[in-house]
Amino acid sequence: MKKHNFNAGPSILADEVIENAAKAVLDFNGSGLSVLSISHRSKEFDAVMEEADRLFRELLAIPDNYRIVYLGGGASTLFYEVAANFLGRKAGYVNTGVWSKKAIKEAKRYGEVEVVASSEDRNFTYIPKGFAVPADLDYLHITSNNTIYGTEYHEDISSPVPLIADMSSDILSRPVDVSKYAMIYGGAQKNLAPAGVAFAIIREDMLDRIVRDLPTMVSFRTHVENNSMFNTPPVFPIYVLMETLRWLKSIGGVGEIFRRNREKAALLYDEIDRNPLFRGTVEKEDRSLMNICFVMADGYEELAPEFMEAAKARGIVGIKGHRLVGGFRASCYNALPAESVRVLVECMQEFAAKHAK
Repeated sequence: MKKHNFNAGPSILADEVIENAAKAVLDFNGSGLSVLSISHRSKEFDAVMEEADRLFRELLAIPDNYRIVYLGGGASTLFYEVAANFLGRKAGYVNTGVWSKKAIKEAKRYGEVEVVASSEDRNFTYIPKGFAVPADLDYLHITSNNTIYGTEYHEDISSPVPLIADMSSDILSRPVDVSKYAMIYGGAQKNLAPAGVAFAIIREDMLDRIVRDLPTMVSFRTHVENNSMFNTPPVFPIYVLMETLRWLKSIGGVGEIFRRNREKAALLYDEIDRNPLFRGTVEKEDRSLMNICFVMADGYEELAPEFMEAAKARGIVGIKGHRLVGGFRASCYNALPAESVRVLVECMQEFAAKHAK
């Protein structure tokens, strides 16, 4: 049975990316060596790094005064590295959920943190808007997409201070004006690669703002100056990331994937709004294209386990909602085909026909 993979992460990758990665595990570019055991100092891997950089820049229209680095440790490590590098006196954070709160916790180790806006008052079901940004902040930090609650920024905000964004779960899913950000970072295991590598896109002038003497591996300057090669980088995840960028370019780039993502999301959200057995959990204007959260409608809560079994019977996996929200979460990352969303919608329709009062 074909599986329809809605897992929140590690998430679905394009079939051809997985196929090419599998071939490279056996023989990387005819070298007779596996990509798992090539030297990160070899000319073959240099070519992977160069192509990844070029494609990332092309697809996201990254200006020349930004540097891209690849790091271990995931976004969770970057939560404290951002603050260690840039928080001198006070930083501002927008609190939109679990990952924002984790970033805030780590930042407090290095200085004052001002939560300039929060959606916690309504259980993170919306994106705060219209808030003032103090001019004395070292930086403002946002989480662009909130995987657990299913909210997302749909526009690049303007900030009078350097803007830093955790884009772990929506990078390359929609057009972004990179020039509005001092830094964009995230784990790669949603839209780019298997778990094991994180990316950071850093405006070069931010390296002059590093505020303290840091351990070598914590300083962003180390990784920029050494082109992510100060120590052995996560070779295989970076190779798969490059293959994902190739795939994204081959289908038409960010503009095309944004069209597909909006189409998939509209299909599922329309069904959630139409179907009497289900309801959405967040404000419509802030609904995520990547993580679509919904629950059983009032009066139908006891049917949730049965619906999970019905979905499982159709090959649908990974739709159980996070424990903090409950219900269901359909993660519709770039590589998820529209066919999978249609199968989920059909399952919801059949379930309603069976149970609607």
